[in-house]
Amino acid sequence: MIEHTYTAPLKLFAGNANPELAKQIADHLGVRLGAMTAKKFADGEIQIMIDESARGSDVFILQPTCAPTNDNLMELFILLDAFRRASAKRITVVMPYYGYARQDKKVKPREPITARLVADMVEMCGASRVLTLDLHADQIQGFFNIPVDHLYGGPLLGRYFQQKGFRDAEDVVVVAPDVGGVSRAKRLADMLKSPFIVIAKRRPAPNQVEVVEIVGDFSGKRCIMIDDMIDTGGSIASGAQALMDRGAKEVIACCSHAILSGPAVERLQNSCLSEVVALDTIPLPVEKRFAKLTVIPSAPLIADAIRRIHLNESVSELFHEWN
Repeated sequence: MIEHTYTAPLKLFAGNANPELAKQIADHLGVRLGAMTAKKFADGEIQIMIDESARGSDVFILQPTCAPTNDNLMELFILLDAFRRASAKRITVVMPYYGYARQDKKVKPREPITARLVADMVEMCGASRVLTLDLHADQIQGFFNIPVDHLYGGPLLGRYFQQKGFRDAEDVVVVAPDVGGVSRAKRLADMLKSPFIVIAKRRPAPNQVEVVEIVGDFSGKRCIMIDDMIDTGGSIASGAQALMDRGAKEVIACCSHAILSGPAVERLQNSCLSEVVALDTIPLPVEKRFAKLTVIPSAPLIADAIRRIHLNESVSELFHEWN
């Protein structure tokens, strides 16, 4: 159990986005999930009722904004309004997966920056701070005018590969699937004491990818591709095939967020990948689980971060081996 040095009691509530993760986090914290009701009226409108007092409490709301993204976002906004009106002392949104993060800049004229819009709405609805994990773009933290604690899933993935004997192995190389992922790949490579390489690619259209070049030596080696998310699986599958066609011995993919939209499950299972490793920030129903998939729990990390925020302790200390 947590010793409450913070004057307000800690209370953890969860929306409908990932209730299993919420239960695991509550177990790690040694607290019970707060009592609340979240359902829909006949016309589809969301109804929220907080079934216990939140006055003066340090409230944490777990709600990743994964699919159905718009429903989960709207539920989060209503939850925030409910707790603000219930006089909670502080409200922290625990958003392991940040929806709309890929719309973080204008690429074409008259495009919205939806990631900023989501940040504005979360803040406007009453959030005091945000706790999230592996944002698609680090600059999204700057879209908020409230504190943002940004967690990294890389250390969890790195420890998994260390336990499998990949550390200090001469035939292991870490792969950045695009130029934007170089920093993440380098950090994992440092954990495993191995080199890293980069795949240069272009996107002719959304969810389409074309490998242009692979920079670095990987012939005869086991390749670990790391990305923040896997959506339709096209980028990872084509990158893995390019590596195998050019001499790689084995390719493993890993990520923090397994979105697995559309043909992703079939595409990844039938690909040349030997394994796909992902965290459970997004719920994975039975139909999205496949033989090659390994799921690593994120609850211990998120629970530790919640505890540190509640006790006003450093969150960055969790990532000394990553930063």
